[in-house]
This record gives sequence, C-alpha cells and structure tokens, in this order.
Amino acid sequence: MTLNKVNGKIKSVHLRAFGFFRKLYSWVLSLANKKYSSAALFLIAFTESSFFPIPPDVLQVALSVSKPKKSFFYALIASIGSVLGGIFGYFIGFFLFDSIGKVIIEMLGYQEQFNAVGNLYKSYAFIAILISAFTPIPYKVFTIAAGFWKVGLFPLIAASVIGRSARFFLVASLIFFFGPKIKNFIEKYFNLLTALFFILLIGGFFAIKYFMR
Repeated sequence: MTLNKVNGKIKSVHLRAFGFFRKLYSWVLSLANKKYSSAALFLIAFTESSFFPIPPDVLQVALSVSKPKKSFFYALIASIGSVLGGIFGYFIGFFLFDSIGKVIIEMLGYQEQFNAVGNLYKSYAFIAILISAFTPIPYKVFTIAAGFWKVGLFPLIAASVIGRSARFFLVASLIFFFGPKIKNFIEKYFNLLTALFFILLIGGFFAIKYFMR
C-alpha cells in the first residue's frame, strides 16, 4: 500500500490494489467448493511460482480441512505444480526477462528483492532457493532470478522439490493428525514457524562452515 501526503495529510491511499488482492484471495478460497478443485490447486501452485500473488497454501488448507484423509494427496498436487511452476519461472528469467520477467517483478514491487537475490546467488544459490521454497519469502522472485542470473537448473529443481514438498506436506501432516481445529493455528503461526525453523537451519549451516575451516 502506498501513501501520498500533501501538507501533512494523506492525499491518496492506493486501496484498489488491496481490494483486488482481497477479492483474488476470496476467489481462490471459493475454488475449494468446485468439482475441479484439485486441478485448480495444481494451477494455483504452478502460477504462484512465477507470477500469481496468492500462495497455494490458501486453497490447500481449505481442501485439506474439508477432506483431512486427502491431505497428503493435496500436498502432492501442490508440490508438483509448484516445482513445475518454478521451472517455468526459471525459463521466464532465462529467456524472457526483458519482455515478461521484468514486468512481473515490477508489478509485484519486488525490484529491490530481485537485485538482492542476484548478490545472494553468487555464493548461496541452493540454500537461498531452498529457503524461499519453504518460507514466506516470495518464491517467484527466486525462480525468475535463478534464470536471469544463470543459476544451474538442477540446483533450482533440487532445492524446490525439497523446500516446496516440506512446506506443503508439513501443512498436510498438521491437518491430517490434528484435524480442522489446527486450521487457525496454521493461518496464524505457520509463516512465523517456518521462518524460525530456517533461521535455526541456516545458523547451523554457517556454524558448521565456520568450525570446518
């Protein structure tokens, strides 16, 4: 959201964008009631990895809560769709950045993050992609950037398979074992828990690297 001030007062607040994303979020949730909900989950997971702003977790949770026994099935669909979408994002960055990739990054407001990712890829490409695949960090920025900065396709696929699967199957496990009552916990604390988990993971990674000098 952007605020423009004139004489100390807010001149305009760009609420249209917020309203658009809110409607988009509601639309994604409504797909859980459709006959083609599984296919919709695959497509949402695929497109979110390159340009779509709403994460597939939204639909995955809704579907899994309605049918807990199929939680792992939905996690598998989301994982496959997301990894394939990540490869698509990679090719956008590799072949079509000037015509498509740049527009996506600018529309979503990720220019600074995109440049920062380029520096990060010089030394820690695999770890960076793995973190973005599992945590709330915008995964699409990393997939497009991986292509643009010429990161190897195999590290992208390997990190995506591990990170995306871990994320979606963690959600599936929580719902499968604890039922619909865990839904509010996931929505409220899941992003925080994934972020903390990776802070510990990366801290351990650097600690090992330091002591092995």
